[in-house]
Amino acid sequence: MEELWRGAPELDGATAHERWVEVSPGISLRVLSWLPENSDSASLNPVVMIPGWGSVFEGWRPLLSEWVKQRPIFYIETRDKASARFSRNVGKADFRMEVHGRDISAVLESLQINQRDVDWYSSSLGSTLLIDSYQNGVLDGRSSILLAPNPDFDFPLWSRILIKLPLPIFVYKKLVGFVAWVVDRRTKEEGQKVRYRRALLAQDVRNMVMSARANLGYKLPEDLSDINVPCAVMSATSDTLHGFDKVKQVVDSMQNCKLIEVPSNQYAHDPDVLKDIVDFQSSIA
Repeated sequence: MEELWRGAPELDGATAHERWVEVSPGISLRVLSWLPENSDSASLNPVVMIPGWGSVFEGWRPLLSEWVKQRPIFYIETRDKASARFSRNVGKADFRMEVHGRDISAVLESLQINQRDVDWYSSSLGSTLLIDSYQNGVLDGRSSILLAPNPDFDFPLWSRILIKLPLPIFVYKKLVGFVAWVVDRRTKEEGQKVRYRRALLAQDVRNMVMSARANLGYKLPEDLSDINVPCAVMSATSDTLHGFDKVKQVVDSMQNCKLIEVPSNQYAHDPDVLKDIVDFQSSIA
């Protein structure tokens, strides 16, 4: 599974780059980027993508393979991913939501990308950290599409107990297969099952445990009225892992936000969703 976390995936019609950006002393994040070969990339607004908790690139390949023909894309893997590089010991505090937001800001500064030019696309944890960062003035943008944000992280009771216990890492590694089985049972969409199982089996377990502990007590603020970035929250009623009703509550908490209901979570990973993305971005231009 290590091959999922290194190398710049080649996509037709684009030049690929891979780099690690130091976001704080001793911590660097992997950033993948693709520039369209047949366009003047400097004249196009960049798409910055923040994938979900533990998400691997392969789950997004169908969408990005088509999107990159039109726009420059920057794909930032947060520090919960196995690609993150640590030269010091880390703990729960290193994975708090506000830390993720500062990381993303540091990456854009390193890449000399103006936040106000960015069209964001994010999923799950990536969507949650963006909402948190918009509300707290850490990040800005031209537009933002937020797939299945988590207003909280309501893990089942049994998993909350396991996450909190000071078990050796090798025990958690043994539990990964069981967790993958549980997620498979809770998920209705076949494509989502495949993506989540692949992601779970590819993780650095220590990172994921620390991240889970940091997420346990987190909730998005009920008042999100300070968000000025034009947002669209994308969700599917069939997505049982993220809870459609909770997602609607997030939409209602923001003043400048639209709900885009899609047929499935998998649809938001496929090229067909580009029509919905372009329609939304055109509506705010």
